[in-house]
Amino acid sequence: MMNSTKSSGEAAINISESKSTKAKTAAATRLPQAPWKRGASIFDFILRLCAAAAALAAAATMGTTDETLPFFTQFFQFQASYDDLPAFTFFVVANAIASSYLVLSLPFSIIGIVRPQAAGIKLLLLIFDTAVAAFTTAAAAAAAAIVYLAHNGNSTVNWLAICQQFTDFCQRVSGAVVASFIAAVILIFLIVLSAVALRSH
Repeated sequence: MMNSTKSSGEAAINISESKSTKAKTAAATRLPQAPWKRGASIFDFILRLCAAAAALAAAATMGTTDETLPFFTQFFQFQASYDDLPAFTFFVVANAIASSYLVLSLPFSIIGIVRPQAAGIKLLLLIFDTAVAAFTTAAAAAAAAIVYLAHNGNSTVNWLAICQQFTDFCQRVSGAVVASFIAAVILIFLIVLSAVALRSH
């Protein structure tokens, strides 16, 4: 009778120890994930600031670009302005929307820093980041095609290169296109970062 009681007590102790060991192992496995997720959320916030600055610089540079050639009389002058071309107008609107969205997304990114386990916010940002990245890339690509024609022209359809005359105009629109592509690349990186963070949940 004593032996059976003792053996059953040992079995109870072994079971309780194995459960507590499993719980400790699971907790130890989860602990390293939190600092990584918090660091990724901080990096996400920094990237959003950089992308917003790049998109805003692209929109402001393009939106303030115009040049009038100094020669000719005041009644007969050649002028180049961004709003003369629909592609450049679309570029300004798209980058203005992208920069506004990125600024508005900053509070959600801060919530991701405070609560790294919040998967719903990351999923929401992932969806909107994808849409804005596509929008920004389309605008930058359309403007880049016009900038290419401005620099090189097209002899087949007798389109002349204008950058030899409108040098300041071409430099500014080229810089704006580069800034927009930088914003698009950062947005793509944000999408990858959010996807990796969601996969680890």
